[in-house]
Amino acid sequence: MLTKDLLRVSRAGGGYHPQFADATDEALAGRVLGTFQGHVGEERGALRDALSALETDADDFKLVRGFAHLVERDAEFAVESAVDPRSARRAAFDAGEDVGVVTGAERDEALALAADRFPGDPTPDDIAASLYADRETREMLERVAPRWNPASLVAQYNLSLAQTALFDATEMRVRSSDPRSLVSAVKRLGLLYEVVPVADGREVVLTGPDALFRNTRRYGTRFARVLRAVADQPEWRVEATVDDRGTERLLTLDDGDLSVPDADPVTDVSFDSGVEREFAARFGSLSLDWSLVREPDVLDAGDRLMVPDFAFEYDYGDARVYFEIMGFWTPEYVEKKLEQLDATDETLLVAVDASLGVGEEIEARDHRVVEYSGSVRVKDVVNALSDLEADLVAANADALPDELAPDDDAISIAALAERHGVSADAIESKSFPDHERLGRTLVRPAVLDDIAADLEAGLSKDDAEAVVSEYGIDDPSAVFSRLGYRVEWEGLSGGTLREKD
Repeated sequence: MLTKDLLRVSRAGGGYHPQFADATDEALAGRVLGTFQGHVGEERGALRDALSALETDADDFKLVRGFAHLVERDAEFAVESAVDPRSARRAAFDAGEDVGVVTGAERDEALALAADRFPGDPTPDDIAASLYADRETREMLERVAPRWNPASLVAQYNLSLAQTALFDATEMRVRSSDPRSLVSAVKRLGLLYEVVPVADGREVVLTGPDALFRNTRRYGTRFARVLRAVADQPEWRVEATVDDRGTERLLTLDDGDLSVPDADPVTDVSFDSGVEREFAARFGSLSLDWSLVREPDVLDAGDRLMVPDFAFEYDYGDARVYFEIMGFWTPEYVEKKLEQLDATDETLLVAVDASLGVGEEIEARDHRVVEYSGSVRVKDVVNALSDLEADLVAANADALPDELAPDDDAISIAALAERHGVSADAIESKSFPDHERLGRTLVRPAVLDDIAADLEAGLSKDDAEAVVSEYGIDDPSAVFSRLGYRVEWEGLSGGTLREKD
């Protein structure tokens, strides 16, 4: 983005039209780049003097400043001095008090005294040059970003100009050839939005920074950055309502106005908010029968569409629970969301910031609610999922016969459940006429007889476990106990199989 003072717009016809640069301005962009490249190794003050002279010769000084702003933002500057400037000032001022500086000769004496206080034998002139070397105008230009050329600078200027113009928008309406990826970028940037079906597809409507009551600067920056995602599509059109010092004006842009230069990605934000990021990380660390899916579907919600933040997919079946997190929203946006929740046929699990005070209204619309303050408690969400999971487990269990008779001589409960495509809980209540249950393993009685014949008291624990494992059983302790054995530990040397007393 550019700073607001560099904004170039026309208000002809009551509109709001950014004054973009074009191919004829590439020569001026080249002169700005040449000025920077010609001042590598020189002070920032000298560079700015040269740019000021260039402004005088140009037809539009704001265009020069806009180009320079973008190049300077990426350039590398450094403080170069023989002595750390703050240390030099402290030593010089202390020496000045000792000497009592009034004349030029006394100043030279104070600088010499200050120089004596540093290792490396700096000269008085070194101290004098270091005193204010950390001022911005004294910083040395070390490097100009190599990605810039006149064409890319013009392209970046146009994108930045449009982004700056959008900073005062109250609303932006976007049509794109790929609305799905646009919504994904919008959600990653944490913007307030809704998706509206239109005759030829979908329109994404974003709440602008000028419509908010807090966080305007941060939100506005993210709002402007979404334009990069928009302009990266082959076909797109933007209409934005801009508050131009109290007057509403219409800004329109399309794919013929802007191109995306080779620059930064859309954003390093992965979620709508820190609340979502934190929740996803903590939920993912749990071992549950639910998988978390980001931005799963577009749901019908009356005359609107909604994209829930997450969905929980049950690992055993096709059950899916949509999950929405309601956090920093304006009252108007909250009302729109309530209307969407009222219109959708899906039952959602909604985590709602308690400060919004709409938990009961959401429950009245037959949705499940988890209230939070600061962060969403994973435990509360897991509890809500557990209520639903109990119904799913019961349904899966009802679909199975009351008796299960696997062909295996030995099989774990978990493996048998996976074979039937259900959770282990769904087969807990079943009977197994051909097997005996030992812990979490089903074993045929004949197999137990064979194991019993191979075991005897006095075997080492390792040898006894090896006998059991040959029969495909990974729970030897349960087998030992069933056959009347225990393991007697002998210090750190290992264990020995003994008969139970």
